Amino acid sequence: MTSSATSSRVPTMKPERVVRDVSNLPTIAFGSQSIAWWGTIGFMVIEGFTLALCAATYFYLRRNFSAWPPEQTPRPTLLIPIIQLGVMLVSIIPMYLAARAAYRLDRSGMLKWLLVEVVFKIVILVLRWYGFKALNTQWNSDAYGSIVWTTLGLHTTLLVIDAAEDIGLVIIILTKMRDRLFSDVTDDAIYWYFTVAAWVPLFFMLFLTPYVS
Repeated sequence: MTSSATSSRVPTMKPERVVRDVSNLPTIAFGSQSIAWWGTIGFMVIEGFTLALCAATYFYLRRNFSAWPPEQTPRPTLLIPIIQLGVMLVSIIPMYLAARAAYRLDRSGMLKWLLVEVVFKIVILVLRWYGFKALNTQWNSDAYGSIVWTTLGLHTTLLVIDAAEDIGLVIIILTKMRDRLFSDVTDDAIYWYFTVAAWVPLFFMLFLTPYVS
């Protein structure tokens, strides 16, 4: 009697119904199908607006001075900044090749070109250090010095972040490769294209416009 009552209270298991088989779906998503891609685009928008605000401030301040740079302030030195710009433009090539290898799911090719890119970015950071000196002014000298140092400093943070990301990707690929790293490398390439593209007008603004004032 008790056994019968107990068994009657045991819930009946309903058979599972398969709605859709997703076992064949890809484990890697590129471009707009990846959440990380949208995060990268968001960073680019925020940082782009920040640099645009710096540029607007630069030209606003320029209108308030009869001479630009202000009198007694030497014009920027051009050699190192021009070299850095050239190196940055060339660095797009290994970054592009690393991204293409990632799209092909070619781990060795991706790693090879990413290592080349790391070397480029270390060189770029060293040149950027001398780029601050090439401004020939201090951040606290006057409004001109403040805005050129602020603009150059903010763009330098992009260089540091991207170089650190590349080094991190290389370490993870060498120690524990994951499929999602392929899409991470393609997102990193997009971010680098943005960083280089943003620098071109900033280079002209910071280092060439003082010669046409």
